[in-house]
Amino acid sequence: MTAVNHPHYHCRPVPPFGDRRARLLIVGLAPGLHGANATGRPFTGDHAGILLYEALHLLGIGSTGQSIDANDGLRLNDCRITNAVKCLPPQNKPIGAEITACNPYLAAELKAVPAGGVIVALGRIAHHAIAKALSLNSPVSHLATARNTICRTEDGLFQAITAVATTRKPDVLPAQCF
Repeated sequence: MTAVNHPHYHCRPVPPFGDRRARLLIVGLAPGLHGANATGRPFTGDHAGILLYEALHLLGIGSTGQSIDANDGLRLNDCRITNAVKCLPPQNKPIGAEITACNPYLAAELKAVPAGGVIVALGRIAHHAIAKALSLNSPVSHLATARNTICRTEDGLFQAITAVATTRKPDVLPAQCF
């Protein structure tokens, strides 16, 4: 239905963005309706992308702080961005079957991260998808507690806790958060 309502949108699975062998892999949830689903690039065209690409630019990872569309010339230095779910989910909330269907693609992305690389999960669902793709037992429900925080979990992954997650369950930071 989205392709009918928005014929100029990408409306297909959104491919990862950045160097396949990058040492930093950032994993988000899924394409947003008017973001990646429209532009064809992860985190491009929505508010989360504005924050992400500004931060990457400030860190010297992004060539610019703006991501407008898939052909805007933005380059990432040793970084790749992908999503756990590749297509726009209904109501922007992926269900288990969608995560499972896309998990082999995520597993292939994870295998491409070189030894010593860093994987950052942007939120709980992305973290669970990564853990599933790596066949890890990763209890992360206790991590969705802090505002704008990055936590190192027991499985060695990093999970970024966003302001959205904190409005649901504000608690005390686990010791592994910084």
